Amino acid sequence: MSLLNYSYTLVISDTSIKNNIAIFIAHTHICSKPIIKIIYHTVNITSTEAKLFAIRCSINQTINLPQISKIIVITDSIHTAKRIFDSSIYPFQTHSASISKELRKFFLTNNDNSITFWECPSWCNWSLFKSVNRDTKQFQQTPLFYYKLF
Repeated sequence: MSLLNYSYTLVISDTSIKNNIAIFIAHTHICSKPIIKIIYHTVNITSTEAKLFAIRCSINQTINLPQISKIIVITDSIHTAKRIFDSSIYPFQTHSASISKELRKFFLTNNDNSITFWECPSWCNWSLFKSVNRDTKQFQQTPLFYYKLF
């Protein structure tokens, strides 16, 4: 496998929850160059939901890139990524259905298309994951309605 191939896409995602605000960031790379950076934040969400949403949004963005045939999703929680393909878990069915629908289109486009999930622990020293992890930890959310903080 060559990460210098334009048909390969790396999607690196991470989440962080502090003060009841979930931040999820995903970086998409082609040929080791950043192409897309997605930042979402929300309140009152579980860590698993945040990670699934980050993966979902990343996949949705990536499959719309031209001539992409190989997607590699890198996350620090492979157990969460496995929940994508388990539609029996009720709280996550929305994410599972959405991702499955998008992936179905992706696989029908070309039989050689593929998606792979790799685990990269948070303590890993890999520069691309470290960058995403640092972004999630340092992201400063500015509230739109200051009076709702009190």
